[in-house]
Amino acid sequence: MGITWMEFVLLTLACFRLTRLLVDDTITDWLRAPFHHYIEQIDQEGNVETFIEVKGKGIQAFIGELLSCHWCTGIWASGTLIAGWVMIPYFEWVILLLGIAGAAAILRVFLDR
Repeated sequence: MGITWMEFVLLTLACFRLTRLLVDDTITDWLRAPFHHYIEQIDQEGNVETFIEVKGKGIQAFIGELLSCHWCTGIWASGTLIAGWVMIPYFEWVILLLGIAGAAAILRVFLDR
């Protein structure tokens, strides 16, 4: 199976967006809640810092670690996207949606400077 450069870029952007969605976005707090405990501390300058403490043991801890790590989640997200692309009809629309959202997120960072 070959892959074009455009498909590679689209899958990369989709993986970026899916990873951010799972690890960082507020909309998926409910997904991380069973696996994470958030600890807030105030530093000497009065700034609030939030730390993640992974809950549980075994599979719960494994998933908690996974959902707190961009690198770890990125591997699983990319595998999921590739498997969906190869095996599920019309899954390319999900990849296109995530890819466009990923590109928009990157553009936002540059335009907000």
